[in-house]
Amino acid sequence: MAFVTKLTFQSGDKAVLDRVVDDLKQFVERKGAECRGPHSDQPKQVSVPQYRTLQPGDQFSSWTYPVYTRRLEIHGADQIAREVGLREFPDGVHLEIEVEQKKPLGHRR
Repeated sequence: MAFVTKLTFQSGDKAVLDRVVDDLKQFVERKGAECRGPHSDQPKQVSVPQYRTLQPGDQFSSWTYPVYTRRLEIHGADQIAREVGLREFPDGVHLEIEVEQKKPLGHRR
């Protein structure tokens, strides 16, 4: 059975995120694995309240920043997907990994 490794990257720094995702895609393709993406989502605006003290009440204006998302899929190539999961990424880049098992057509269960 084949596995699909889905990678979701998020960061507030678009340039760093794009560089990390492009480098990773080139790495996966050089190793001979099938890589789909990167797929982009619309940037999400996040708003964080800032309080003047530790007590709720008096606050500064909220801090608002964009979060950019890129998604890649690695089909098959389990060893390459493991290598990607062990890689170090910049502090500002968050990575979420999901592994999905694909069953062949006509497979029962």
